[in-house]
Amino acid sequence: MENQAVYYQHLAKDKHLRPLLETIIPRPLKRRKNVCLRLCASIMSQQLSTKVADVIFRRFLELYGATEPTPQQIIDTPHETLRGIGLSNAKANYVKNVAQYFIEYKIDDKMLAKMNNDEVTALLTPIKGVGKWTVEMLLMFTLGREDVFAVDDLGIQQGMIKIYKLDVTDKKALREKMLKISAKWSPYRTYACFYLWDYKDKR
Repeated sequence: MENQAVYYQHLAKDKHLRPLLETIIPRPLKRRKNVCLRLCASIMSQQLSTKVADVIFRRFLELYGATEPTPQQIIDTPHETLRGIGLSNAKANYVKNVAQYFIEYKIDDKMLAKMNNDEVTALLTPIKGVGKWTVEMLLMFTLGREDVFAVDDLGIQQGMIKIYKLDVTDKKALREKMLKISAKWSPYRTYACFYLWDYKDKR
């Protein structure tokens, strides 16, 4: 799936991005199983530090004997039990929404693997608690898609503002400029996002 030489050469055409490629070790792109659980984990981690999110997810798995639960097991878990591991009332509901939706629409890993990015987004964003950003993270980190750009991600925005000296006074214009710049990275926009995140974390 991953051909570092190909995406590296393509992204290196961007003179602003090239220094990042030369100084940051690239992250591997992976596909992971149990998409339903990964989507639940993404919801749990929203607006939390990585460290706190990891603790809550570990507590979540411990509810099921440290094994990965099925969607039905998640639905059957009492609401207060989910609240007890540190989930907010809303997140506890959202996690159950995801599990219910996957069962109702008979969604599994194989089904999602056959869909393109737009189809996955259209399928999953109707779930209450699942927005476009959440699906973009799923596409990158679970489904291993190479060409995803998270334009609304704060870390991506901060990285691009710094590197490209973007004007932040007009949010709509900023977004359009980011999309225009990122279009040149296609079909390897996911890797560009990885470099931007790592760049921002090292600042």
